[in-house]
Amino acid sequence: MMQQYMNTKKENPDCILFYRLGDFYEMFFEDALTASKELEITLTGKSCGLEERAPMCGVPYHSVDGYLNRLVSKGYKVAICEQVEDPKTTKGLVRREVVRIVTPGTNLDTKVLDETKNNYLMCIVYMTERFGIAISDVTTGEFLVTELDNPEKVLDEILKYAPAEIICNDSFYMSGLDIDDLKSRIQLSIATLDTWYFDEDICKKVLLEHFHASSTTALGLEDLDCGLIASGSLFSYLRETQKNSLSHISELRIYSSGRHMILDNVARRNLELTETIREKQKRGSLLWVLDKTKTAMGARALRKQIEQPLLEKSKINERLLAVEELKNQVFEREEIREYLNPVYDLERLLSKVTYQSANPRDLIAFLSSLRMLPHIKTVMDEFTSPLLKTLHDTLDPLEDLYTLIYDAIQEDPPLAMKEGNIIKEGYHSEVDTLRSAKTKGKEWLVELENKEREKTGIKNLRIKYNKVFGYYLEVTNSFKDMVPDYYTRKQTLANAERYIIPELKELEDTILNAEDKLYALEYELFAGIRQTISDEVRRIQKTAGIIATLDVLASLAYVAEKNNYVKPSLNERGIIDIKEGRHPVVEKMIPSGSFVTNDTFLNDKKDRISVITGPNMAGKSTYMRQTALIVLMAQIGSFVPAAKANIGLVDRIFTRVGASDDLASGQSTFMIEMNEVANILRNATGKSLLILDEIGRGTSTFDGLSIAWAVIEHISDSKLLGAKTLFATHYHELTELEGKIENVNNYCIAVKEKGDDIVFLRKIVKGGADKSYGIQVAKLAGVPTTVIERAKVIVEELDHADITNKIKDIEISGKKRTQKKVYYDEVDLAQMSLFDTIKDDDVLKEIEELEISNLTPLEALNTLFQLQNKLKNRWDYESN
Repeated sequence: MMQQYMNTKKENPDCILFYRLGDFYEMFFEDALTASKELEITLTGKSCGLEERAPMCGVPYHSVDGYLNRLVSKGYKVAICEQVEDPKTTKGLVRREVVRIVTPGTNLDTKVLDETKNNYLMCIVYMTERFGIAISDVTTGEFLVTELDNPEKVLDEILKYAPAEIICNDSFYMSGLDIDDLKSRIQLSIATLDTWYFDEDICKKVLLEHFHASSTTALGLEDLDCGLIASGSLFSYLRETQKNSLSHISELRIYSSGRHMILDNVARRNLELTETIREKQKRGSLLWVLDKTKTAMGARALRKQIEQPLLEKSKINERLLAVEELKNQVFEREEIREYLNPVYDLERLLSKVTYQSANPRDLIAFLSSLRMLPHIKTVMDEFTSPLLKTLHDTLDPLEDLYTLIYDAIQEDPPLAMKEGNIIKEGYHSEVDTLRSAKTKGKEWLVELENKEREKTGIKNLRIKYNKVFGYYLEVTNSFKDMVPDYYTRKQTLANAERYIIPELKELEDTILNAEDKLYALEYELFAGIRQTISDEVRRIQKTAGIIATLDVLASLAYVAEKNNYVKPSLNERGIIDIKEGRHPVVEKMIPSGSFVTNDTFLNDKKDRISVITGPNMAGKSTYMRQTALIVLMAQIGSFVPAAKANIGLVDRIFTRVGASDDLASGQSTFMIEMNEVANILRNATGKSLLILDEIGRGTSTFDGLSIAWAVIEHISDSKLLGAKTLFATHYHELTELEGKIENVNNYCIAVKEKGDDIVFLRKIVKGGADKSYGIQVAKLAGVPTTVIERAKVIVEELDHADITNKIKDIEISGKKRTQKKVYYDEVDLAQMSLFDTIKDDDVLKEIEELEISNLTPLEALNTLFQLQNKLKNRWDYESN
């Protein structure tokens, strides 16, 4: 037995081998040492012909899943070695084989997998400045292929799909991608494969055989050499680990990043698309707001749409029209959502079917799902939008499979597959007979006994049983002469004879073997039904995809209605015009109706860059993020939180919002910030949307200001970049760029001062802020009063020193001006272009409180002039 173990282990050296011995999976030697430590189970030993006992540990086969998942979640590969012969019928050593290798990227256990997320396995092949990428989720049958030309794009794909496992060739480690940094960012397993996996001829053969294609041209891989090798090697790896036909992987889909908006990891993190930055939770993310799906398939599809917004206007409009119709047809939408509620995860159920691991209850779950399909199709009859009409016309209700399962499988079958009570009565005559034999055997024996008594006239004829002879007819010697010829003597006793007849023999076989035969036959029929379902994999996957899409559209429509979203219009002229926009997440996290709406207007001409000033906590980041999210929502085909929105399609959204030290990699906050800025300036295009917050804050004031200024100049130049940008800053000097650069405009966040306190009004208005209100914010944060008061004194001294120095500089350069004039013109013109933060209601109140009868005509005129200036949000310092 240990020789068999060693041979099996030699074939799977990189796996922990779960070796089946009776009711346990045992591990030996190094595997035992590792498993006992990781699983916290007792380490024992076993004599195996060596001088010392072999280290050994084991887990019960009936509870293996929990132990298996713990190892796989820690990055281990586990080979499951089963007994493939029945010990009862085998002489000598029972033959064992590895039936499956479980890895992080091939785990099928739905109990530990997040049903709303795909569990991806990714293969990356690096060859001569090209990357081939193949991605598969064996739980759903998805298989994707692409090619990329630089490490940054590869990193974006890895972070976008977040695979549980990456396999690669040796060259990938020399591609320029920091593998150690990648492992630290996301929890994944990375391993290189043997060279033969990447042999082009083998890869080609594997793919053509599986997809039944005549050439790589038929697969669309004729121009993707790296993609072909990546997909072929991934498929070989799946075959080696899964040990089955992988029939549920029925389509190889080539994708291109050019069809979707590109979102790098920084943008996904800062915009909190699927999880929050700090808690890494769904609650508080955009997905949390939009995900009201009813099925696991719909939840996964919505996540993909959020992470991969569309670029094609016609496709987006198709979705928007469908969402609009579902939003308006409330009754039909809610009826569909009600029918979607009982639908199980067809994609992952189908994978279990094709793996032949689906149990009877899985088929009942499948049946429950199929029961809803005709009702859903009926409700969709009246829809007219192109996408919904296409979904209706192509939805296959799979009625033949429903009928098959309904007719064959018990409504409440057991979990076990080989213990009977699976097949319905009336489905198969032999099952009915065997089941009757198991329960009605005694009745049949009594009936036969009475029949033979009447037929032979032997009144004391009895049917009896013992373990040696089985069932027999016993006749006493007094009636021996009446025994008919068709009775065959079986045993002679002192006062009786025992006989057998063909009918009793047949009945004996039926009764004694009924249970074993019944269980075997029921399993055989069940396996046949399961195979029939597996043969329809393409039909089922197509239906599952339609249900997922419908679920997403219905969810978006439901959210649009409940949250008062509007349908955005789309343009390709580069205009982003949002009226009364709201942040979709923040408005759900605060009391209803308290969110302050704001407008946004950007274009490719004079409104390309908005420089936004104002104090911390006033809402700059919220405003900028909400603009990015509204654009992104529009491009996934969702309604948006605004009164009106006209969205120009963008190819990428970049964000540079906040940073922290990465001490482990030796990078400071400022270095991380500059890395992100460099990435944006290198990869953004004129069709991109940039969200930049506090560029240059991590270094000295003049260096930071200079960098921020230069970045704005670079972005504003259409020959260099020309991207639409929201640029938040505390450098008030940057407000001077309005007028100097034709496409830069100043905006600020309104605040209201009440003595030494401030109130954030959360409103974006035209003009630059007068100051940063840093001391007031510190006071709001609870900084001790003594510190606040001292800071006020220091800031006044610094401001005076700054003014004096500027006056001296101007006098040295020969420009003779008065101190007052220098202060206005030279020191900080942006501060003097004061936005008065008082609301219109405050102006009205001031008018109401005026004692007009006590004003002279000149005072009344001056008062009116001041009020008008406040409403215009400007200060004409010459008149003062």
